[in-house]
This record gives sequence, structure tokens and C-alpha cells, in this order.
Amino acid sequence: MKLYALSDHPSAPCLLLTFKGTSIMLDCGLDMTSLQHYLPLTLVPSSRLAKLPPWQPLMDKSSDKILRNELRECGGRIFVDSDLELCIPEIPLINLEHVDTILISNYHCMLALPFITEFSDFRGSIYATEPTITIGNMLMEELVEFIDRVPKRKRSVFWKSGDIRKLLPSPLKEVAHLSSWRACYSKRDIQSCISKIKPAAFSEKLSLFGALQLSPLSSGYCLGSCNWTIKSQFEKVSYISGSSLLTTHSTPISQEPLKNSDVVIFTGITQTPAHNPDSMLGEFCSTLALTIKNGGNVLVPCYPSGVLYDLFECLAGYMDKMGLGQTPFFFISPVAEMSLDYSQILSEWLCEAKQSKSYLPEPPFPHADLIKESWLKHFPSIHGEFTNQFKSPCVVFTGHPSLRMGDAVHFMEIWGKNGNNTVIFIEPDFPYLDALAPFQPLPMKAVYCPIDTALTYQQSNKMIKELEPRQLVVPERYLSPPLTMPTYTDLVIECEPAPVPFKRGQVLDLAVKRKTEKIKISEELAEELTPSEVKPGQVFATVMGELTVKDNQYTIEKFTNTSKLPFSVATQNRKGNLEPGEVDSETLEGPILKKHLYGNLNIEDFVLNLAKHGITDIKVEDSASGCIVHLQADDALIQIEEGSTHIFSVAGNEPLRRKLRDILVTCLPKF
Repeated sequence: MKLYALSDHPSAPCLLLTFKGTSIMLDCGLDMTSLQHYLPLTLVPSSRLAKLPPWQPLMDKSSDKILRNELRECGGRIFVDSDLELCIPEIPLINLEHVDTILISNYHCMLALPFITEFSDFRGSIYATEPTITIGNMLMEELVEFIDRVPKRKRSVFWKSGDIRKLLPSPLKEVAHLSSWRACYSKRDIQSCISKIKPAAFSEKLSLFGALQLSPLSSGYCLGSCNWTIKSQFEKVSYISGSSLLTTHSTPISQEPLKNSDVVIFTGITQTPAHNPDSMLGEFCSTLALTIKNGGNVLVPCYPSGVLYDLFECLAGYMDKMGLGQTPFFFISPVAEMSLDYSQILSEWLCEAKQSKSYLPEPPFPHADLIKESWLKHFPSIHGEFTNQFKSPCVVFTGHPSLRMGDAVHFMEIWGKNGNNTVIFIEPDFPYLDALAPFQPLPMKAVYCPIDTALTYQQSNKMIKELEPRQLVVPERYLSPPLTMPTYTDLVIECEPAPVPFKRGQVLDLAVKRKTEKIKISEELAEELTPSEVKPGQVFATVMGELTVKDNQYTIEKFTNTSKLPFSVATQNRKGNLEPGEVDSETLEGPILKKHLYGNLNIEDFVLNLAKHGITDIKVEDSASGCIVHLQADDALIQIEEGSTHIFSVAGNEPLRRKLRDILVTCLPKF
């Protein structure tokens, strides 16, 4: 069993598992941290960004001309001025044509999927839950819409050359995996990709060629999020990604089926371990209310799904309590209406409290009432009807949380000059100081309230202890404290035996060795078996038949053609000649019912038997898989392992080899 690590981002994983002759891709996350190195895409041409000075290296003038339109300087940092590029998984490491299936755990971990399905030879199946498919589609469509509506119509490539990169200042100088940066896909690519995904329900048993059973289990992180178990008859691998123990709107986590796995692959731990989600929610509400009271506006850069649903619910109650119930909430996204409507029809994927409301009938989420009361208003963009309904002070929820594209960029440009306004960061995927860098200097207040409901390190360690995996595989960065908190030694994953780390580009050999396979015996053949009791309570029977394999299921069937028998059959018996192809049962009885060997060789008995036969110059050494017996006088060697024995004679002494074989056979039990 091998594991290929194709991504360096634990919260946007992409792994390939080879198991029992199959290749399974686990998630297909898109690393968006590359966006922090680009200038924002503004809806309206920005004179401020246009006036940023180009960065000029200390090189010849021709190089200056090449780079003048690619890199610009703002607040002491260098930014790329071109179309945005995203970091895709390390696809060249594998042959996608040989990948049999892709398993998606949640909608944040599928954004690189079109790069696989539309730009490679991949022909396998893809499985995800229904909410994951639908909301993942929304996230992709929003991403493409944000990029396409403000095209730069140019790509910057010269700054990526090695000669220029070594002259760049940090952090652009340390950028990794540049060869995997790609321009975004198109809406047509999204449609084609989504059409290839097959929906799966929680705990559904999916067969992969009859060799493996795949099952999605609720992870409690977001709508439709799941962990996966991959089982054969005798082995089990569990893949844990983006899980949560908190009580949110989604179905609670299902832990029991993950226990006693041979291998657990663990990713998706919280990206903000120093920030408690409950305290961050309280700080978010209080900061927002204070800004509104002071006459300012609040911008919340966010995704169009996920924790946003809980924020609407909590914030409405808090604002009403504070006497600010008339403050309008604006939700702006190309998929805003679809997201709000879809969340109300997913009762089977919600927690029990939300499910019960759908039977009353009531909408599971209160944002339906907020919309009816015109407290919450949603728009596809800032153009059109939004300009007629806008009033200040207000709260605007919009994308993109990176502040490199989308309507959030426009609000940063127009509200950033006023110190009464506040931008509140709730998504954990982007460091807020990096997000704000192109807008500096910024009088607008910025507050970091990341609400990450994923497992903490303490919860993860407790969960791993309860699951008791034989081997744990985790991203390398989970084994040392975060770079921003090097003294927090408790922010690591610890277990016994020690976890096996992986990082992008690595190939791991996992400690799962297939030793047993389940084989069925046909009824016809089973009726002819003659069991023999070798000792009290132990009964054996020899089986001889034809092994057939269909859909990775093994069956031993009775011989239908005597020409396939693994021994020669006499053509005469006491009654005379047999007809061609006819087999005399009396003749067959001999070879079938001969003595059969079983059990393990006792080395001490074997050495004593060698001595009885005149072989005394014997030296026994232990090996990694058994032992080695040296017959120094005869220049021979016997290698004994579990399930096999090899006799080597340097001089090619065949009589000696046969003699050793016969002695060895006498030392084994038989029936």
C-alpha cells in the first residue's frame, strides 16, 4: 500500500492511495494561498493601484522593461500585477489515467477537481454527498465569476525565472511550487466536471470493482461533509478530513465506524488553534454592533456558505437585543439566492434540532424570516438593484475572503478611507495581514475573528486515542508547533506508535501487508469434502478445484475439464481401458488423499534430525523474516521463513538437497 502526497495544504488536501490493485484519490483541494502575492482585481479602475510604482531589480535596463508591468510595490511588499493564478495539486507525480476513483470529503476540498476531469486523461468515478456537489458547484461558479468579470488580459511569467526570483524580496522570493500555478478554469469546465460526480449518502456502501467497499460517514464540519472508510475483507483504511465535534447546523460526526483501522489518514485540523470559535463569535457580534453604533459600516469577506448560515442566526438575535434591529444586512454573491434557498431544503443533512423544524413545518434556518422582514437582502452583485436599496450604516457579507477579487475589493476601496468603518475577517483560510497588504495605508479598522469549527489539536489527539489506529499518517506540519506560535508545544499531534508524516511530493509505503484473501467454495465442491480430525477440536480437509476470479471475488469450483487437473491420471484400471477424458475415482483417490503437511518448522527438532543423519557442522542465525541454517562442511544454506523454505547448495549437490528436503519434511506435522 502506497500513499502519494499531492498537496502541501492540510486544509486543501489531495492524496492518492494505492490499495489492493486500485488507485483512489482522496480529495482534490485547491491551494489559494498564491492569491496573497497578487494585486486585487477591482470592479472599477483604481487610480491608487495604477499609481503604485513598478518594482525594478538592480539589473540591466532591458530586464527593467520586461518586469515593469509585472511587479508593483505597495507598503514595502512586492505584488504581481496580472491575472490571478492558483496552485493545483502535484499532478505530474501520478498517471491520472490509472486513477480509479476520487472521494470528496467536503465542498472546500473539491475546487481543483475541474483541473483533473477536464485537463487530463482521468476516466474514473467521483463520489461526494449531494450538498457537497451542489455547494461545491456554487463555490466554483463564484470563483470563476469573480475572476472573469475583471480580466487583466495579461499573464506575468518573467518574474518566475530563477535569475529574477533570487533578487526578489520576501515573501515573494520564498514562493514554492510555481510550476503548479495555473489560471482558473471556465464555467463550461465546471458544468462538465459536476456532471461526472455521483452522489453518495452517509453510510452508503459503494463497491470499487468488488475489491473494496467505500463508505462516507458524517464528519460534522459542514453541510454534507464526510470522512471515508475504505475496506477490504481483512483491512481497513480511514480517511479523516475536516471534522468537527461542535454543535452546528450539520449532522454530528460519526466516529464508531472509524475505530480499529489499520491506517488512519488524518487532515483538516483547525487552521487557527489560538482562537476559540465561541469566543470569536462573541467578539464578532460585539465589534459589529459597536461599529454600527458609531455610524460606521461593516464588511465581512466570506464564502457564500458554511458558517455564514450560523452567523445570520446569531447576529440577528444579538442585534435585536442591542436595539439595532433596523440595521440592514446585505449578502452579495453571484450565488447568494441559490445558497440561501438550497440551505432550507437539506433537512436530512442537518442536525436533529434543525431537522425537527422541517416537520412543523418551519424553515430550518431563520434567514428565511429575515428575508421576509427585509432585514436580510441578497444580490448577485453591487450593480443594479443593490444601488437602489443600499443604505448606511449597514453590514455587507460578500466575497472573496482573500480580498483579491469579488465585491469585497470594491468595498475596501470605498470604505477603507473612513476610520469609522470596520472589516471583520471570519474565514481562517487567509492571514488577514496578507489580505490587507495591498490596501495599505488603511484608516479603516480591521478585526480578526476567525471562526474555524474544525477539530483542535487537543480534540484530535483525544479522538486518535479513541480510534486506536495501527498506523497514523498526518501532514508533516502537524508534528511541530505552528510557525506563528513556536512555543506552544501542545499544538502537535502525538500518539503511539509515532505518526508517519507526509509532505507534498512524497510517496509513503504504509504498514499494511495483505496476507489473507477470502475465497468461497462452490456448493458442488463443498459436498465432496472429507474432513479429517488432526487433533481434538481441529478438523482439516484438502480442497482441489478450479480457482475463478470475477469482480475481484474468488471462488474455488469443481473441475469441469479433466485436462486442467494438476497431475497426470492413469488411463487404465482393474476393469480395463477408460474412455477418453474419463477419470477413475479409485485412481484419483491416491493423489488426492495423500499425506498433507501443515504448521511451522521447529528449528531444534530440525537440527537434531540433521545430526541423526550425520550432518553435525551446523550454525543457526536469526534473520529479519525467520532464520538461516548454515551447513558449513557441506557448503549449503537453508533459509527458513514463515510459509516458505529455500535450500541452497553452492556446489550444486542435488542428492544433498533432496536429503535435506526429506529430513525437513519429517519434522513437519501432517495428516
